[in-house]
Amino acid sequence: MLDVRRLNLLRVVVSSGSITAAARNLGYTPSAVSQQIALLEKEAGLPLLERIGRGVRPTTAGRLLAGHAGVINQTLAEAETQLADLRAGRTGRLTIRYISSIGPTVVAPALSRLRAEHPGVQIDLKLVDPADPLPAADQDRADLTILVGSDHGSPRGVHLVRLLDDAYRAVLPPGHPLAARHTVDLAELAGEPWIGSEPPGPCLTPITDACAAAGFSPNFVATSEDYATAQAFVAAGLGVCLIPRLGLGRRHPGVTVRKVHRPEPVRTIYAAVPEVTLAQPALRALLEALKDAAGS
Repeated sequence: MLDVRRLNLLRVVVSSGSITAAARNLGYTPSAVSQQIALLEKEAGLPLLERIGRGVRPTTAGRLLAGHAGVINQTLAEAETQLADLRAGRTGRLTIRYISSIGPTVVAPALSRLRAEHPGVQIDLKLVDPADPLPAADQDRADLTILVGSDHGSPRGVHLVRLLDDAYRAVLPPGHPLAARHTVDLAELAGEPWIGSEPPGPCLTPITDACAAAGFSPNFVATSEDYATAQAFVAAGLGVCLIPRLGLGRRHPGVTVRKVHRPEPVRTIYAAVPEVTLAQPALRALLEALKDAAGS
């Protein structure tokens, strides 16, 4: 294995024309330079310099290695520049996984701010499986994953940042008797047919837990894992449903939305970040933008 420092020393000797001149330029003694060149020749297995009067000139092998030393120096300089840009957050790539219901209200404005503050950072943005989001955050497969619920636990090496609590609202069909209320007791929906607006998993759990606390289990007559479709089913008179506040950005004109209490179902939204990536300036900026967009 050739020593890079000795390669650079050879390059200086070749450009200086003598060991004495190279030593003077570098602040070494001529004997120290000669010893390092001798070690490099041993590593190369070929003579690298030949004496001419008081100076030296490179052999074919010497010219070859001196040329490569220049390329190596240029490559290292470029690497150091790119590393400095990465440390400062001027460049890089962030892999982000998110749930669709907070895309318009939280993720989009946060990414807009990130792009303004760190325009050189590339974003890899994809939806996460809402039923099993943490694998995307585990083992450094994503730099940041937005997920619902704290019952996932926190895998070793993954840091959870609480972004917001998102309360569910009752979505009622036209002319429903409870539509005249400002707030609906959850128990008052016990006898209603229900539209399932959430897939099994952390987004459905707050609904079923709250219903259990109110003394009933919802009777799901139709399921939809899309909030727009769930609202359309409610507008068609098929039943009632609960949809989180952030999922009601596009409200169907044929439904009535009311607050729910006793109890109020709430889903908690977190950002999961591998601890090894927390030092990245761009990632820290994204976390701050997400918290501001979420109002936390």
